[in-house]
Amino acid sequence: MRRSLGGEHDALLFDLDGTVYRGGEVIEGAESTISRIREAGVPIRYVTNNASKPPEEVAAALNALGVAATVSEVSTSAQAGAALLAERVAPGSPVLVLGTGALAEELVNVGLSPVRGADPAPVAVIQGHSPHTTWADLAEACLAIRGGAVWVACNRDATLPTERGELPGNGALVAALREATGSSPLVAGKPERTLLDRAVNTAEALRPMLVGDRLETDILGAHRAGITSMMVLSGVSTPAELLAAPAECRPAHVAGDLTALDAPAETTVIAEQAGWKVDATGSGLSLAAVSTAGFGTATGKTGEWTGLTALRALCTARWAVGSGDTTVTPEDSTAEAVLRELGLPRLGDERFATSTVD
Repeated sequence: MRRSLGGEHDALLFDLDGTVYRGGEVIEGAESTISRIREAGVPIRYVTNNASKPPEEVAAALNALGVAATVSEVSTSAQAGAALLAERVAPGSPVLVLGTGALAEELVNVGLSPVRGADPAPVAVIQGHSPHTTWADLAEACLAIRGGAVWVACNRDATLPTERGELPGNGALVAALREATGSSPLVAGKPERTLLDRAVNTAEALRPMLVGDRLETDILGAHRAGITSMMVLSGVSTPAELLAAPAECRPAHVAGDLTALDAPAETTVIAEQAGWKVDATGSGLSLAAVSTAGFGTATGKTGEWTGLTALRALCTARWAVGSGDTTVTPEDSTAEAVLRELGLPRLGDERFATSTVD
């Protein structure tokens, strides 16, 4: 019996927002899949770039959603940011906190002294997401950074996925300070290694895999940490962005959601697909359905659907020739319908304007 994709690894690192849940709603299938992984004895780590909550609160929120979690399984960018600063400044040093009380507490845990203003001069600034950050807070941080303080950003995610849509994330405010100071911060969270290295080390893993929804943080972070990855389409990054991804942002696997971890690895790996013929052309790619036998209906972003097999085939062909035009020409009505579902740029729409999946 073939092992599942999840069972092939000695630790699974899960992003949270957009991967396990979206806003305050668990993504369908996440709780049952994680439960089966836990029962199989595979260590789990939840690696989140959100620095606004302590590990205890993150674990409690997951359990409230039906997703089993312990405090020791949670790794946050607040922990990583505090650890990064502890390596660079003297014990007891004053550090200006631009974020929540949870972030301030992580500084205390590593022997640093959190402050909220630029006077007296702090030796460092740490910045994490907080929905209550104001212009006045940014002004204090600006003064400290301009005064020579070490600047650490817990993450640089420009947006935060919620049930209402994408809202401004910590990275948006990091960008504001970057413009105001002319400086750039050290980054503790994904895509930098600090957060992921800590999670892998606590799991004592040799064959970990990261599962996330953002190419520029989760997948790039896995690449930099030297671990394999799977992108899920339940969050921020889109099929079009995956197809156009640079080499360092390309996952080994792509799936609709976490339920793919129950299937054999070969069903999600980005490789040529028996049901599709893809050719590189002067104007991009062409896609044709070799056979519609066994194809399901393309129903959305979750689960295993026809579009995912096409996407894997398209990525294989595009990545083999490097970067370039990602426009796809459909060669039949099945290909046209799938490209429409995937939201990929395509040529020849007028040929199949009223078609559906065969």
